[in-house]
Amino acid sequence: MKHILVSGLINIETTAQVDSFPIEYQPIDYNFFGVRSTPSGVGLNLASALTTLGDSVTLLSVCGNDISGNIIKDSLSQRNISPDFILPILSETPQSVVLYDKNGKRRIICDLKDTQDIKYDMDTFKAQAESCDCICLCNINFSREMLYLARSMGKPIVTDVHALSNIDDEYNRDFMNCSDILFLSDEYLNNTKEFVKEIERRFGNEIIVVGRGSRGALLYTKSDDNFYEVPAFRTRTPVNTVGAGDALLSAFIHFYIGGNSPYYSLRLACAFASYKIGDKSASAGFLSESELKELLPKCEPIL
Repeated sequence: MKHILVSGLINIETTAQVDSFPIEYQPIDYNFFGVRSTPSGVGLNLASALTTLGDSVTLLSVCGNDISGNIIKDSLSQRNISPDFILPILSETPQSVVLYDKNGKRRIICDLKDTQDIKYDMDTFKAQAESCDCICLCNINFSREMLYLARSMGKPIVTDVHALSNIDDEYNRDFMNCSDILFLSDEYLNNTKEFVKEIERRFGNEIIVVGRGSRGALLYTKSDDNFYEVPAFRTRTPVNTVGAGDALLSAFIHFYIGGNSPYYSLRLACAFASYKIGDKSASAGFLSESELKELLPKCEPIL
C-alpha cells in the first residue's frame, strides 16, 4: 500500500440521461431514475479510485460552508477518506451537470464558483506531503503553488491537463513543466505522437499517457524513448464516459508506484477505466486491485 496525496476539485455532480444529442426542446421530460446527484470532481474521483484499489490517500480540496459542503464531507467519511483537509473557504460549493446519452456521449457544465480565486494553505500541504510516496496535483489553480514546493521536496508529481490542444497553453504550463508523469487527452490532437514528443522535448516529463477514448491509451516513456499502445477494452456496457480519464490515471499510478512496469500498469488502467464507465457517476464504478487483476485476462479489445 502506498500513501498518495491528491489535490483537486470536489463538487456536487448531477447526471441526467437524455435520448440523444442534440437535445430536442420540450418543456418537461419525465425521466424516472435518470437523474442523480452525488459528490464528485476530479480530486474526489482520484481519491475514491485509489482508495478502492488499496492505497492510503490524503485529499486536499476546498468547498463552501454550506449544505453541499457537508454532504461532500459525509461522503468522504463513508469512502474511508478523511475530510479533515477539505477547507470550507469558498462562497459556495462547486457544482456540475453532466448530460449523457445511451451511447455514453456526454456534455459537462461545470460551475467552479470562486475556486480559481482562492489559495490553499501551504503549511497544511507541506505537512501532509512529507510522508507521501506520490503527489497527484490536478490542474486547478489552488494546486499550482504546490507544484514547485513538491518538486523542492523531491516528490514524484503526477498531473492531468485533460483536453490540451496547444503546447503553449499558458494555464497548463506550470503543470506540464513540473510533472514527472503527465496525462492528457487526444480529443483536440491531430498528430498525437509528434505532439507528445514535443511536450517531452519542452518539459522533460519521464512518462506521458494519452487517453484516446474508444481507441484506448498511448504511453510514452522517456527512459527508452518508446511509444506503447493499449486498445480500449470491452468489460461491460458503457453508461457514462465522464470520469474515464480519472480512472485511467488512478489505476496507472496505483500499479506503477507499486513497482509494476508502465506497460503492465497501462493495461490494467485501461481495463479499470473500461469497467468504470459502466456507472452513471464519475465517482463510482471502481474495482479493487484483486477484482481488476481477475478481470484483465478476460478483457476483449475493441477493434
